[in-house]
Amino acid sequence: MATIETHKSSGIGRDLVVYICLLVLAGVQFLIAYQNISTSQMFVRMLAVACIEAGIAVLFFMHLWSEKRAFLVFVIVFTISVLLGMQYGWTDSTRMVDGAPFSKVQ
Repeated sequence: MATIETHKSSGIGRDLVVYICLLVLAGVQFLIAYQNISTSQMFVRMLAVACIEAGIAVLFFMHLWSEKRAFLVFVIVFTISVLLGMQYGWTDSTRMVDGAPFSKVQ
């Protein structure tokens, strides 16, 4: 019986701390939104805070923190690869408007 209880999570305490951290980060985003800064600075700051929030949520609420490190590294590398692969098509996003590049006879 002792082994079963040692495998239980640490209870609601950790989840509550993570939830409070996420609320604080949401408040930071609210403060950033009302700062008098340029759009590019606001975008970078908001994106940084959002990435931290997403990382905390994935690590704790999806229980990736308790997984093996090799699996965690795989998930990170796979996610970055997918995001970079999705960005590959943006260079072709104006094809519907402009047509294929270098196809017009001059």
